Amino acid sequence: MEVRTFPLGPLQTNCFVIASDSEAVAIDPGGDPGSVLRFLEERGLTLTHILNTHFHFDHIHGNAALTEATSAPILASDGDASLMQVEVFGGGFMGFPAVPKFEYQTIEPGPASFLGEECQVLATPGHSPGSVSFYFPGLKRVFAGDLIFARSIGRTDFPGGDMETLLTSVREKIFTLPEETVIHSGHGADTSVGEEKEHNPFFSSYSL
Repeated sequence: MEVRTFPLGPLQTNCFVIASDSEAVAIDPGGDPGSVLRFLEERGLTLTHILNTHFHFDHIHGNAALTEATSAPILASDGDASLMQVEVFGGGFMGFPAVPKFEYQTIEPGPASFLGEECQVLATPGHSPGSVSFYFPGLKRVFAGDLIFARSIGRTDFPGGDMETLLTSVREKIFTLPEETVIHSGHGADTSVGEEKEHNPFFSSYSL
């Protein structure tokens, strides 16, 4: 398995592509997916799913174009359905372009499988009400959207955000993973569970 990062859109949101020998999954295509499509074509990969960690515009702007080009279904939590009615979902937010409409299938927290790999869909609200993280224990990686960053956390001032809920999600769902687990965040560099437990200033008093 290989994980490739494609910063997309005006906020350079990390779109992650997990690739196997012949198939791939994309997570959070936040802008024009041209670079992702070129990668898939060059490697001869079939995109099987598009996964959304949450419904903020900078994580979903490329959904429609990517599913149209590949026929891969979009999977997301229904917990963010209410965001479809607010500006931070639809674009036009701070002058950014509107998000093209797309259809999605609901994915529930719990066990799943992608590319033949076990995946745990973790309910991790706080940054948004329906935010989820995708944990692949066999790959020792978790894709956490904007829940947590290297030495920081996601903002909670958008509709449905809540600081205490976010901190609880990190403590109960992320910091309970093995310390070597790589955290792939929606923006910026990768980090790890162990690094953030020890160095993230928002959890300076954290103890397991």
